[in-house]
Amino acid sequence: MPYERELHAALEAARRAGALILEHYERFEKVPDARADISTIADRESQEKILKYLHETFPSDALCAEEATPSLEGVAPTGLRLWVVDPIDGTRGFAKKNGEFSVMVAFVESGTVAVGVVHEPVLGRVTYAVRGAGCWRRDGDETQPSPCRVSATTALGSATLIQSHSRSPKEPSWPAKALRPAQVVETYSAGVKLARVARGEADLYVNTYPSFHDWDICAGHVLVEEAGGRVTGLAGEELCYGLPGAIQCRGLLGTNGVLHDAALKRLKR
Repeated sequence: MPYERELHAALEAARRAGALILEHYERFEKVPDARADISTIADRESQEKILKYLHETFPSDALCAEEATPSLEGVAPTGLRLWVVDPIDGTRGFAKKNGEFSVMVAFVESGTVAVGVVHEPVLGRVTYAVRGAGCWRRDGDETQPSPCRVSATTALGSATLIQSHSRSPKEPSWPAKALRPAQVVETYSAGVKLARVARGEADLYVNTYPSFHDWDICAGHVLVEEAGGRVTGLAGEELCYGLPGAIQCRGLLGTNGVLHDAALKRLKR
């Protein structure tokens, strides 16, 4: 299988970080009104756990991650071989202690995501993919992975849209207004949202932030595509990773593929 060493490293790094995070999670005092930009000791320790392992395993590879931690010092932030890490994606879910967060580890080669792992420590779920080798899931105590496949939903009016928690619960988000899905599900963590699409548990995910970073979506991107779905910017363009600043500025649409063009058309309106 291509990228076998990289996949093993990504899974092991996420597993180690997940175990560390759960230790923090058990004794963490809940923050009901956690801000969107909240960062915790668990974020930083989780990142160090991941980066140290990856750097020991692949000492020549570049490293890109959310937190400013010591392991990033003296290591190139981008390159032909690049690891992109979000140690706790959805830190508000961690801080509110609702379980809605994930560990995201991705390997990028020449700007394209080749390996992605999204690990949900509280639920004990891991979803992972290798470019050209499919998307897989392992839940709870399962020892053998099962293949993931996106949904077969063919109409936006029958679709489930997964999105972040609404600031105004009584007011539909503008993607919900544009797409008019049958159901809207809310959760923290873009990694969780993209994993849900890859698993066929949701049909669409829309990211409308004017700017965000590679680590917010990188690992989840390859899950959806390898499960048979499609991921683009909101204008339908391909996404590239590892550019200076690790910035994404064109939004994101992840779907089961069948709904993609219809969703793009409505969102452009």
